[in-house]
Amino acid sequence: MDEYPALALLGGHLATGLVDVTHDATALDSEGFWAVVTDFEGRLTCARFRDVRRTDGRLSRTVPWRGPRADEWTSSLDRVAYTNGVTRIREHIATGEVYQANLCRVLSAPIAPGADVLALSGLLARHNPAPYAGVVRLPRHGVEVATASPELFLRRTGREVESGPIKGTGRTEADLLEKDHAENVMIVDLVRNDLGRVCVPGTVAVPDLCAVEKHPGLVHLVSTVRGRLRAEVGWPELLAATFPPGSVTGAPKVSALRIIEALETAPRGPYCGGIGWVDADRGRGELAVGIRTFWIDRSEQLLRFGTGAGITWGSEPEREWQETELKARRLLSVTSGVPVDRRLVLEG
Repeated sequence: MDEYPALALLGGHLATGLVDVTHDATALDSEGFWAVVTDFEGRLTCARFRDVRRTDGRLSRTVPWRGPRADEWTSSLDRVAYTNGVTRIREHIATGEVYQANLCRVLSAPIAPGADVLALSGLLARHNPAPYAGVVRLPRHGVEVATASPELFLRRTGREVESGPIKGTGRTEADLLEKDHAENVMIVDLVRNDLGRVCVPGTVAVPDLCAVEKHPGLVHLVSTVRGRLRAEVGWPELLAATFPPGSVTGAPKVSALRIIEALETAPRGPYCGGIGWVDADRGRGELAVGIRTFWIDRSEQLLRFGTGAGITWGSEPEREWQETELKARRLLSVTSGVPVDRRLVLEG
């Protein structure tokens, strides 16, 4: 295919004119406007752009999106493997190794060589609007990501920092269980601890706990955690203290990550990572948790998408599988051009 030019459309900013790309987080405390993509596995890509303007998120000219057929999606974990994984996590919980762990699977489908994530992001914006939607297109650096994320990972304004962990998902508010609230509180404690490592003692607070947010096709429980960074803390220290996001790992985080590595069969990539922007000149930035996120793997010419659920002692394996289906169905339907109420087969 002819290579599409590098750009980023994030947080109401359209950034073009790529200046440089680095994997060094210290660049985010230097100067300029940066688009940021961090894979769940820890690979950080920071792209500085020369030309940045405000936008409503809509572009007048893009190529049509050419997505995969609905029957071409396959899953890294099928139904049996996933529900067995839920059972295994419950066994780890029973022995006290972990309180909660997020179990995910990666869906893949072939796409045409000319498929463009910018066109996909426009389609998502029309049919599945999200507060942290965006796109980062860096073809020469292996980053082509479109996200419809509803979740704030980190928002920084000077020394003030905020996170908005999501835990608890249902079709309606009536679907949310006591287990969902308990799961949210567990992750809020983890995020408080992470921020407490880099914030001024006594400044970390939770102004909102388990608020219900409505999104297309589902609802979430969302909390807010805020703090004030210590004077010596920059982006490298903040990311080191908080990454990967607690809502997509589990608690305790180190134990959850070990269990995830043993059970999941495919790397998460940008899914469950961090996606967003940093304006180093103004000391501001906003990173979303990379959920409801698509990315193009040019090495295999595949479109990928991740979906998962937080597993606790109160989890039922089949219900958790259905939660991953719920989170994926609408977005895959939009991407494949089928009615959102049509049931897609995601188990292969």
